[in-house]
Amino acid sequence: MATPKIVLFYVFTPLADPEAIRLWQRDLGEALRLRGRLIISKDGINGTLGGDLPALKKWARSFRSYAPFAKADIKWSEGTGIDETGHSTDFPKLSVKVRDEIVSFGAPGELRVDENGVVGGGRRLTPEQLHELVADRDDVVFFDGRNALEAQIGRFRDAIVPDAETTRDFVRLLDSGAYDDLKGKPVVTYCTGGIRCEVLSSLMTARGFGEVYQLEGGIVRYGEAFGDDGLWDGSLYVFDGRGSVDFSDHAAVIGECAGCRRPTKRTANCPDASCRVQQVVCEECVSLPCPAHVRDGQPTG
Repeated sequence: MATPKIVLFYVFTPLADPEAIRLWQRDLGEALRLRGRLIISKDGINGTLGGDLPALKKWARSFRSYAPFAKADIKWSEGTGIDETGHSTDFPKLSVKVRDEIVSFGAPGELRVDENGVVGGGRRLTPEQLHELVADRDDVVFFDGRNALEAQIGRFRDAIVPDAETTRDFVRLLDSGAYDDLKGKPVVTYCTGGIRCEVLSSLMTARGFGEVYQLEGGIVRYGEAFGDDGLWDGSLYVFDGRGSVDFSDHAAVIGECAGCRRPTKRTANCPDASCRVQQVVCEECVSLPCPAHVRDGQPTG
């Protein structure tokens, strides 16, 4: 019987030939019938893959056999299914691309990477160390490094959630001075698996934020350690067919349907085919257009 799994991973390390890595990962993924998305740049690799457990184990062994990737933190979670062709049902295809950035902040010239990872990033905190910091200090600020939509269904308690539609918005928001009042406080950046905060914490440090931390392993590792019995509330948004994941059977539902305002953790694209806006919306209201396509209470064409 097939055992669907999903892996989430990234490595910041200098890569002399990103195109060679792309061909290797494309061919390996196709041979193992994996699906998902991988982005490669001169600064490293970022990806998520879905497939049958034995296939993903073979992929992980091959991936870590390349010295710069040997210590990669590969995060495993449950997939939803394997189709009759042996492929994951959580992704439509396998996409492996070379880009300027492995996470798109729109600031490739600012990022510095060496064989140990990002240079100048925030101090790493394990989930346990995060709890120690919060216990010792009463001025700790959680700073969400994800898009605002993701935070609507799950976030750390009392976190600051920037009004960011895409990751590229963070540079503009930081440069605007909107968060300069945090420069004298301990700021803990967090994101899904840790990659966005590798970059975000370095951008904040470069802009004069004096005490910046990053949650090591992101929300995923925190959820594995403390589930819903710590500082996290709600569901974790994920970029695959699952939509979101919960860390326990008593996860809080903190999202609010854009249509009826009832609690929900469900997200969906605006039904207008020309619109790419995603919103938090329950099953009953899924056919409603997003606010950008509603005027005076009526859908716009």
